[in-house]
Amino acid sequence: MILTVTLNTALDITYRVRALRPHASHRVSDVAERPGGKGVNVARVLAALGHEVTVAGFAGGATGQVLRERLAGVPGVTDALVPCAGPTRRTVAVVDERTGDTTQLNEPGPQIEPAEWGAFLDRYEELLPTASAVALSGSLPPGVPVGAYAGLVRTARAVGVPVLLDTSGEPLRRGVAARPDIIKPNAEELAELTGSHEPSRATQDARRRGAHAVVASLGAQGLLAATPEGRWRATPPARVHGNPTGAGDSAVAGLLSGLVERLSWPERLARAVALSAATVRAPAAGEFDAAVYEDLRARVAVAGVVSVA
Repeated sequence: MILTVTLNTALDITYRVRALRPHASHRVSDVAERPGGKGVNVARVLAALGHEVTVAGFAGGATGQVLRERLAGVPGVTDALVPCAGPTRRTVAVVDERTGDTTQLNEPGPQIEPAEWGAFLDRYEELLPTASAVALSGSLPPGVPVGAYAGLVRTARAVGVPVLLDTSGEPLRRGVAARPDIIKPNAEELAELTGSHEPSRATQDARRRGAHAVVASLGAQGLLAATPEGRWRATPPARVHGNPTGAGDSAVAGLLSGLVERLSWPERLARAVALSAATVRAPAAGEFDAAVYEDLRARVAVAGVVSVA
């Protein structure tokens, strides 16, 4: 079982409009409503790849109930969410069908009380012994300590469970110091963590700060990985147009499934890039176009990178 942790779950709502114009009314051509939050998206992709996944985090209010009902319909995914009093947030993505661009509106999330946080920690420790790997993904809702991910990394590593951390800002900075097995920042998050806007140098610096492996997402340019086994750049064969929401979460699913399946780093990176690109072609986060994935996986270019001092 792979455990994904989403402390700030969401109900993802996607609107499609013919053309998005500021200060104008729009007729919505299609509405999609799905369980979301970064770790939930990761879980759905992992399940589609054939892995058994357990989802942990918080869910509350009417929105949280809808999220849990939708999650119950996903084969291969087990709900281990902890109830909270505050309502689960919603995220709204508005897709401009003319340009393919997406505008995202993210609510902040519920206030988590100390007793609720304690209940989550108990659930997390109960689940870890049966987990083959853990993904810690996304933002922290109000009330959760800023060092929460650092503590969760240490707890998992204490029982020998590998951890992938995908967050940003101060939670990432503190989490890296706890020595996660993998972090997956995008270029902006990596620069904020290290102070360097040169990805090759920044990935090395992030490793020096504690991460065993760093996989930086460079958008349409693919992934750059710095690992104990070597350094690689994985690039898609062509730019894929569509909705990029959730593409990074699919990359996390590719990396984590590759870790569990004991794939080589080049194989993991090829899978992650192909899944990410295939998600851009899918209608919503947490899904990927299977035909695009199979086509791209064999054509992703993975090359070794010479270290930068």
